[in-house]
Amino acid sequence: MKDRVQQVIEKIRPLLQRDGGDIQLVDVEDGIVKVKLQGACGTCPMSMMTLKMGVERQLKQEIPEVKEVVSV
Repeated sequence: MKDRVQQVIEKIRPLLQRDGGDIQLVDVEDGIVKVKLQGACGTCPMSMMTLKMGVERQLKQEIPEVKEVVSV
């Protein structure tokens, strides 16, 4: 499952990089995806919305086993 999550993150990454940010996959455990937002995304006040409405939504859509995405 971790490889599948990484593939989806690779699709999302260019969108975040366009705004000066990035995302790194830390771990996948029991359907919980742990990521680290970097660059502009790490300090942006909208980062939680990006995480939940962007990254989490896309991951759940493509990988139904994903329960939640959290920032670590």
